[in-house]
Amino acid sequence: MTDGCLFCKILAGDVPADVVYENDHVLAFKDIYPKAPFHVLIIPKKHIATLNDLEDANTELAGRLFTAAKSIAAEQGFADDGYRMMMNCGEGGGQIIFHLHLHLMAGKTFKA
Repeated sequence: MTDGCLFCKILAGDVPADVVYENDHVLAFKDIYPKAPFHVLIIPKKHIATLNDLEDANTELAGRLFTAAKSIAAEQGFADDGYRMMMNCGEGGGQIIFHLHLHLMAGKTFKA
């Protein structure tokens, strides 16, 4: 956990979140500024600031973000209709919270 990181504070229970999924490795909660009818953020329980900070030792953990997304989409009934996953990297890439996270969005048709 990193002091000052909003997502680390959510993991510690210091900041509330509307959790939709959790296992030993990841936590998923509803985005407070949703860009789709269903929009959750999936974060690793280990603090990794950006995709650029991901190391080979974190390969399995990174994969767990995607398997969590697959499970959440199925649980929420979006697997067959489709969904979007997105990850921003760095300030220039639109990243606002510097704790690795995957956006999972569904419930509407996305344009390319």
